[in-house]
Amino acid sequence: MADSCCEGKSDELVGLREKQARVLWIVLAVNAVLFVAEFIVGWAAHSTALLADSLDMLGDALVYAFSLWVLHRGTRWRARAALSKGLVQAAFGIFVLGQAAWKLGGSAEVDASAMGVMGMLALAGNSWCFYLLWSHRSDDLNMRSTWLCSRNDLVANTAVLGAAALVALLNSKWPDVIVGVAIAALFLRTAVTVIGEARRELAEHKRVSVGVQGCRGRACLRPAVAAQDQVIRLRYRVEQ
Repeated sequence: MADSCCEGKSDELVGLREKQARVLWIVLAVNAVLFVAEFIVGWAAHSTALLADSLDMLGDALVYAFSLWVLHRGTRWRARAALSKGLVQAAFGIFVLGQAAWKLGGSAEVDASAMGVMGMLALAGNSWCFYLLWSHRSDDLNMRSTWLCSRNDLVANTAVLGAAALVALLNSKWPDVIVGVAIAALFLRTAVTVIGEARRELAEHKRVSVGVQGCRGRACLRPAVAAQDQVIRLRYRVEQ
């Protein structure tokens, strides 16, 4: 009876992972396509906000790719993936800030119409991704972070649309620059948080591994279990 129950739970877990993988592949494809489209339109329209949002799309595509890669792996690989995500996000944030500084010294006008149309397409695509991820938001830390990433995209898309409206209304590039810099700042803040959490989890995993390898018998169990509990609490704080 116990073996049958365990086999059933194992089958359920495999089925859940397969469903998660299908959803992640879809949102990965959507974000990759939106990145290419939004980057091209943003560059042609001289829009810092669109460029920042396009790099957000690329960052999300990498996040989903990493999430697929670590789907069947352990804590250490998940932490390494999170560290890679954070470094990529930091690089994108610095790039957008540099582009915004360069733009302030130029005279190119922002195409508000192109911003609005591309912003609407991005909002539609991310709304679909948000809907697909909704049912998996409580599966595990990996899927929850992916869902939160999609939720943040909707906020960024809405901000881009607001910037487009203000650029058209005020005939000024400042709303576009401000929104672009704000998205870049959010990238950097998220990157610092993710990198810090990932480094702490990697350090904790290493400490647990060294502790387990350096002792024998039942005396090793209590410190190892306590350390694992600390990792679980850290994950819980990240989820919140």
